[in-house]
Amino acid sequence: MSLAILRSRALAGMHAPEVAVEVHVGNGLPAFSLVGLPDVEVREARDRVRAAILSSGFDFPARRITVNLAPADLPKESGRFDLPIALGILIAAGALDAPGCDGFEFAGELSLNGALRPVRGALPMALGARAAGRAFVLPAASAAEAVMAGGLTVLAAGSLLEVCAHLCGQSALAPAQPETCTPGDDGPDLADVRGQLEARRALEVAAAGQHSLLLSGPPGTGKSMLAARIAGLLPRLSEAEALETAAVLSGAGLFEPAQLGRRPFRAPHHSASAAALVGGGCNLSK
Repeated sequence: MSLAILRSRALAGMHAPEVAVEVHVGNGLPAFSLVGLPDVEVREARDRVRAAILSSGFDFPARRITVNLAPADLPKESGRFDLPIALGILIAAGALDAPGCDGFEFAGELSLNGALRPVRGALPMALGARAAGRAFVLPAASAAEAVMAGGLTVLAAGSLLEVCAHLCGQSALAPAQPETCTPGDDGPDLADVRGQLEARRALEVAAAGQHSLLLSGPPGTGKSMLAARIAGLLPRLSEAEALETAAVLSGAGLFEPAQLGRRPFRAPHHSASAAALVGGGCNLSK
């Protein structure tokens, strides 16, 4: 067939909207067009995918290739679409027979030798795949994070060839298993504070009633020290709250399994501007 459609996920904050990777291989002069509001990293997938396909032992089709990432009005970033683009080209060119790929979603960055590199946002993408009722194929380094979503099948792959062999029925990918980790502590303990009786009482009342609290005073009086201990007074996050918090950290590439269930604490400097607090500008963590 000359047309292949595979499913993947983009990142929009803490959500992972579905993206249809449509690949058409037609007659004409050899060309590789990539449309659908791709970022620079996504447009560079053309060279990575070509090298990965050739390194994996397949012939790259010398035909006109058009890849559409739908919906077109949704920005696409990072190299997470390398794997579905490469699979779509092989299926559309007739080099790969994968009749059951409709039940899967794919994400992964390809290296030039066909190996899969980890991607950011594995957990929110897994939550989206779970809601859609599909299995999720991810690089092995990202699968352990995605399987923490629960309720879906996450398959860990090491290379493009392993994914192709799984779709062809030659060798099955092993389902990812959650990592066994000891949850970290909840931060500094209020029992370590000496004095500050009124402030400690205010923290306990605010934590018990889930009230807002304003700490005001000159530098060095212990405001940040006391605020850092509020998380230790609060109960552990529920499963839904823990997954929501982990999805935010995963999208930024900062998630660690030991942080699951721990309440986050941020201490911005008092001189931080409003723009610095809410974020904006270039994302330098890519």
